[in-house]
Amino acid sequence: MKIMQCPLNGPRNISEFVYGGQVEPMPDPQQCSDKDWASYVFYDNNAIGIVREWWQHAPSSYWFIAERHNASDDILRTYDPGELFSERVDFTTGENEP
Repeated sequence: MKIMQCPLNGPRNISEFVYGGQVEPMPDPQQCSDKDWASYVFYDNNAIGIVREWWQHAPSSYWFIAERHNASDDILRTYDPGELFSERVDFTTGENEP
């Protein structure tokens, strides 16, 4: 049984987690092309090495970041997203704004 350390809930069985993609700088959704946005949403960098990824602990809906070596599948570190991000991104379209 593989165990992942959840920063909020402690060590848990890997079956309780959902992969959310690699942590990458987000292009401006209002300014980028459809191709650039699709690349950001759907494609990962598959180079072998340590990757920073979004993971969710499904029972608690808690999202966090894990650093994992994608060849050995060793999880090196997990931590709260607040260590990297200090503000939220607002995805309003501007259509319903006053």
